[in-house]
Amino acid sequence: EGMALPQRILFSPEEICMDWQQRQRPGAGLCNLGSTCYINVILQCLTYTPPLANYLLSRDHSQLCHRQGFCMMCIMEAHVRKVLHSSASVIWPRAVVRDLKFIGEEFEPDMAGDAYEFLRCALEAMQRACLSGSSDVDISSQTTTIIHQIFGGFLKSRVTCLRCQAVSDSYKAFLHVLLDIKASSSLTTALEDFVTPKKLDGKYCLKCSKYEKKVIASKRVTVHRVPKVFTVCLERAADHTGKKISKIVEYPEYLDLRPYMSDTAGEPLLYSLYALVVHSGDTCLDGHFFCFTKASNGLWYKMDDESVDNCGIHAVLRQQAYLLFYAR
Repeated sequence: EGMALPQRILFSPEEICMDWQQRQRPGAGLCNLGSTCYINVILQCLTYTPPLANYLLSRDHSQLCHRQGFCMMCIMEAHVRKVLHSSASVIWPRAVVRDLKFIGEEFEPDMAGDAYEFLRCALEAMQRACLSGSSDVDISSQTTTIIHQIFGGFLKSRVTCLRCQAVSDSYKAFLHVLLDIKASSSLTTALEDFVTPKKLDGKYCLKCSKYEKKVIASKRVTVHRVPKVFTVCLERAADHTGKKISKIVEYPEYLDLRPYMSDTAGEPLLYSLYALVVHSGDTCLDGHFFCFTKASNGLWYKMDDESVDNCGIHAVLRQQAYLLFYAR
């Protein structure tokens, strides 16, 4: 309700398979080509995202792609096939580093970068690749690509005038959610804070359509439609100086998104953790990224550039997590 229906469905959600279609040991580690640990962790987390890996391994994209030059979907397809099917224990993600400037203008091959920024730009580049050749696609239809069908959900923003109680709703598609953790010690309290109504006053006052003037209002953001894969960044930058919030924020292996929905009635919406990224370092401007992923054999592995080491769920749940990946 209140959301425009797509004129076209670019990828059928029925074709998405959430369970691994091939079960095997984990694939190769990734060589660090200078300061590329922030790239490697995102490539590994995306490689072990079952619905995305299933689609890329099917080669459905490249068989239909007519894009000249850079195509992020073709690059990811080749990368995932190489990591999961190659007999090598380490591979060089050369194609990704070579085309870095097409993924995001801010990235340089020999400069450190941020894993969340790279994830954001990689998903956007894959989304652009999915829309290539589909000109004049309305905004709603753009959220029906394979990328949005996997990672995408909708947030609902409800603004209530505190003088006359008039309500206005708006909706926004998302591929990932950034959470403030300054006052939170767990993922669930950060999500509770995210959906708690915020007062809009002072310079944030909004114009009430009834009164035709600025009034104090309340704004509440909720998850209106859940994604198949829920991707969360725990905001660890304390301010613009690069100071880092280094505290441990607890996160569960299984997460119920129902309490954070626009409609909290109904069955639980259960998600299972399958990957996370950790940043080690005293500030956000330096340090090192590594990740933990759950392979198709159901076992967890710590992936730190070239090394891929088996580990248990207890080690996985004790990390100073930066990015968390949950699947329905």
